[in-house]
Amino acid sequence: MKTEILQDFSERRGLENLKINEFLEAAASADPVPGGGSIAALTAASAAALIEMVANLTVDKKSYEAVHAQMMIIKSQLPVLRQSYLRAVDEDADAFSALMDTLRLPKEEAGRAEKVQAAFMRAAEVPLALGQAVFPLLGMARTVVADGNAWAITDGVIAAMNARSAMRAAFYSVRVNLQSVEDAAYVYRTLAVMADYEDRADYEERLIESIYKKRR
Repeated sequence: MKTEILQDFSERRGLENLKINEFLEAAASADPVPGGGSIAALTAASAAALIEMVANLTVDKKSYEAVHAQMMIIKSQLPVLRQSYLRAVDEDADAFSALMDTLRLPKEEAGRAEKVQAAFMRAAEVPLALGQAVFPLLGMARTVVADGNAWAITDGVIAAMNARSAMRAAFYSVRVNLQSVEDAAYVYRTLAVMADYEDRADYEERLIESIYKKRR
């Protein structure tokens, strides 16, 4: 079933345009794509959607007029972010598929080792970019939880949880690919970047939870 789904949809419209049940069927089967990186990207998109929903529910209420401008700024940014996360669903699948194709090259082929290393780096760079791109969602989630419609701030917290989960998942994908990268300096730099993002994301997560508890 998964192979049929991918043949029918992926080349024409991309994984991002599959129906939810079709995408989950594809993810559930024994084929390796779409895998965890694509799921992380979809999770990020869902987080963006929830934040936008809270912002919409806030600008619709006259009682929140004082924060309408702030919410409108957030609303203007989220559709672009959401679409970028959806594109990452396919980008991750493409990077993994390219890696698998490279690993299948004949052992004796000239330049194979270099191509394999480049493919592992690419397979790490795609989820790294996703994890970094997800970080702004935490600040937006904090804003809607702090100032948004009180009846919807739980959705803001759930959005923050999804964003944090998406980052964690993306960075796990990075780390597993880094295990096969031979450039020690590259690995060190990448791990340092992730550690910095993780520290800042953990702080945001704690702050959001604290704000939520005060408002509830």
